[in-house]
Amino acid sequence: MSNGDVFLGEVIGTAILILFGAGVVAAVVLNYSKAKDSGWVVIAFGWGFGVLAGAYTAAPLSGGHLNPAVTLGIAIDTGDWDQVPLYIAGQMVGAMLGAVLCWLVYFAQFQANAEEEIAQPTLGIFSTAPAIRNPVANLVTEIIATIGLVLPILAFGLTKGLGESGTAVLVVAFLVVGIGLSLGGPTGYAINPARDLGPRIVHALLPIPNKGTSDWSYAWIPVVGPLIGGALSGVIFNAAF
Repeated sequence: MSNGDVFLGEVIGTAILILFGAGVVAAVVLNYSKAKDSGWVVIAFGWGFGVLAGAYTAAPLSGGHLNPAVTLGIAIDTGDWDQVPLYIAGQMVGAMLGAVLCWLVYFAQFQANAEEEIAQPTLGIFSTAPAIRNPVANLVTEIIATIGLVLPILAFGLTKGLGESGTAVLVVAFLVVGIGLSLGGPTGYAINPARDLGPRIVHALLPIPNKGTSDWSYAWIPVVGPLIGGALSGVIFNAAF
């Protein structure tokens, strides 16, 4: 894969991922949305479908990593680090682009939020926050949840039928849904540094009325935790498989 294909594929794929993922959260939490209050299951499936659409779109160009933790795990497994910076750069740009697109889709709802007597904080549409703020527990949650993502992805590569049939991405999408349903409660399951950091930067920059804080004191956890989880997945895969 050429450097240009890798970068472009990750930008496009990650933008689609965040457009769907942030979009489903906006749909569920913003007033005057037809999907208002439809719940956590809807959010989990929305993120899963975002992975499905983004990874299938990016796969012909870049392989569809869409996640620095996945890229890191693969690099540790294969020993190939040459294109890692390109992958991560594309993922960050794509995540920021997807967040901007989500804001444009729900622009009227964001504006209406400012007119509410008690405006809703909007950061949760773009990035994660813990249900209970405990840095050690939150970090451990993100590490374990990311291992639950990256280690199976590495193992799926050993099943030739998944790659030959083109269903590997579909299986990963359902894996993300499962992680959301089973492990997402404590921290909102970032499991992807670009997915959290890119939209958090966009949230800080966009002119969203009454948007509230971007919570930078927590921002390191959904970056460091998934990177540790991705690295440990590569080490465990090399040792066990």
